[in-house]
Amino acid sequence: MSRIEVAGKSVHRLGFGAMRLAGSDIWDPPADRAHSVRVARRAVERGVEFIDTADSYAFGVTEEILAEALHPYPEHLLIGTKVGQVQTRRREWVPVGRPEYLRQQCEASLRRLRVERIDLLSLHRVDPAVPLEDQVGELKALRDEGKIGAVGLSEVGVEQIEQARAVVDIASVQNIYNLSVRGWDAVVDHCTRERIAFVPWYPILSGGLAGAGGVVADIAREHDATVAQIALAWLLARSDVMVPIPGTGSLGHLEENMAATRIALSPDQYAALLAAPVPTD
Repeated sequence: MSRIEVAGKSVHRLGFGAMRLAGSDIWDPPADRAHSVRVARRAVERGVEFIDTADSYAFGVTEEILAEALHPYPEHLLIGTKVGQVQTRRREWVPVGRPEYLRQQCEASLRRLRVERIDLLSLHRVDPAVPLEDQVGELKALRDEGKIGAVGLSEVGVEQIEQARAVVDIASVQNIYNLSVRGWDAVVDHCTRERIAFVPWYPILSGGLAGAGGVVADIAREHDATVAQIALAWLLARSDVMVPIPGTGSLGHLEENMAATRIALSPDQYAALLAAPVPTD
């Protein structure tokens, strides 16, 4: 499995998203907490070295589960969490970027994760009501105080990345990106040039391209693989700074996702996937 340096640690390029360790709508705790703990432990056993979570996932429950499952953490494990977004009701997400609130969220995450320093803290969403410089400026202050190791961004364009980099070094950018959703191509290319880790959330495609009669399914059959595995293999081939974080609450799906690292797409297969028409609906 190829590697990349993120926030000062060399990690395998296929990570794990902890969001699905929570319950329904990422609002409730999991129905079977012990199972979520087993999934987190198994992810590390299978070679995951980067785990992504957030303060807002079920009000910090996923952070607590990671601590229960993995603390004291292996030295090689990178855990990133995110601040700057709240769920005010089920499925209603709101950015909150006031510096004092970002600090409060960071302090709460430190307690739940049982650490004195968070490896990677990302701004979950840019709050349009607060200057971006103030939001990343507070994360810089937290870094300078030793409470976090590195700063990341989420759902941002190239201009915002450079605006933030004028304030603090940016270790990672986490935007939605997969075979079906490629609106952030320019950001992927920018991160590749600037050697910033690009963390695609929702990395496994759905919709038309995932259908039984399409090019993805054809290539999956050629590799005796699943469509999900081909989607992950394509991301890993798309850029050497790409760090997908497929998330699941299922041990079976975890094993399936991790097996994607064995797939090496041929240049023709990669080109065919890149040329596949992206659904517009």
